[in-house]
Amino acid sequence: MARKSDLPEKLCPVCQRPFTWRKKWARVWDDVRYCSARCRSARNSTTVRGQHDRV
Repeated sequence: MARKSDLPEKLCPVCQRPFTWRKKWARVWDDVRYCSARCRSARNSTTVRGQHDRV
């Protein structure tokens, strides 16, 4: 079994947080772009959790 630190990582373009590979993404890992459904739905929005507070 692989340790979590050994799994591949990507950076979410919406929230700028890293997310790691999941078993359910095994077949489509190259197509995965967003860390969650919330980020996927907010991809065109300007306000995402915490981003509207940043200057």
